Amino acid sequence: MSPRRPDVSEQVLQFAPKEKTPRNPGDELDQAGQAIVGLLQQAANLSNDQCERAMSLAHKLSIQLRAAEDRNKHLQVERDQLQNRAERAEEWLKRVYHEIEEKLISPHAGSHRASRQ
Repeated sequence: MSPRRPDVSEQVLQFAPKEKTPRNPGDELDQAGQAIVGLLQQAANLSNDQCERAMSLAHKLSIQLRAAEDRNKHLQVERDQLQNRAERAEEWLKRVYHEIEEKLISPHAGSHRASRQ
């Protein structure tokens, strides 16, 4: 039996920590090493997951960028065609204006002058 002190109750003795059995110092080292390797594995898994998400997002954004660039090229071609068309229309308007002035306005202006004199 273990010697008891007179002032320590029976209940306190029941909850008293048990003596540790002597361990091999290598066991604690192995446990610490395994814990570190486990944490490293978790970190690697998280890193791989984040990398996969980033690559997926980069791929998706790359596709969207290519589509936007293609749309931009299409709009530039359309703009150039419309600008060319507007320039041609402006040239035709100038030509029509000159034709009206030469064939309709100028001959009448001369006949009005002659009749007024």
